[in-house]
Amino acid sequence: MADALLDAVRTGVRVYDLSRPYAIGMPQSPNHPVYWHSLPRRHGDKVREDGGSAANDIIVLGTHVGTHIDALAHVSHEGQLHGGVDAGDAQVGGRFPVHGIDQVAPGVFGGILLDVPVALGLDTCDPGYEITPADLDAALERSGAIPQPGDILLVRSGWGARWDEGAAYIGTDSGVPGVGEAGARWLAAHRPRAVGADTIAFEHLAPGKGHAVLPAHRVLLVEEGINIIETMNLEEIAAASLTEFTLALAPLPLVGATGSPLRPLALTSA
Repeated sequence: MADALLDAVRTGVRVYDLSRPYAIGMPQSPNHPVYWHSLPRRHGDKVREDGGSAANDIIVLGTHVGTHIDALAHVSHEGQLHGGVDAGDAQVGGRFPVHGIDQVAPGVFGGILLDVPVALGLDTCDPGYEITPADLDAALERSGAIPQPGDILLVRSGWGARWDEGAAYIGTDSGVPGVGEAGARWLAAHRPRAVGADTIAFEHLAPGKGHAVLPAHRVLLVEEGINIIETMNLEEIAAASLTEFTLALAPLPLVGATGSPLRPLALTSA
């Protein structure tokens, strides 16, 4: 059985990488420590007697920088985390013994792409556009998928095409398209394992408002206990008109952390 499965993987699976590359200066939320990478040891700093040399790296980043997944500990509302856990008590000691990202198990899930601009006949949603339940209905109907509890629902706004524009992707002045409270409740009603989007924040960000309020985070993380994946690259699967796939997720087991870098992989038949 193991050999048959391996043969099938070798010959019949196509992999789409839904993550963004980590590079100094990449777009990110201003609320989190910036990504930095350097070489504390370079080739030639030490050369072994046989002529060999090694280089190594150090990286620094916030756990909500680049493509990443939010733990339930990431957001509180009126002093409480999901399930009524006291946020102040839970963070004593500098890590979360409950709702940390280490409690999010890796796995393989059903994935569905909700391509909102395509469903609306657009190239991309307008800056600061709030994706409504009606928009999500249209995207789901177009996909032909029937969500099952435990699936992962990915919302494409088209904003990911602006990744290489840096500050324009962050959208501080223009705003960023995304779901608001109503859209988050629509998603939660399908009981997904997690949700994801092609923007820095899984939110509708109004022009000039930045991250002033985050109702989708409150609904999904605090009220419903649904993890959020942000800064995804959904352009390749959208171009391939791929709406249903297998999605592999493996957060880093960072004990007590509020999030983790992530490299989501969409798997389909070749």
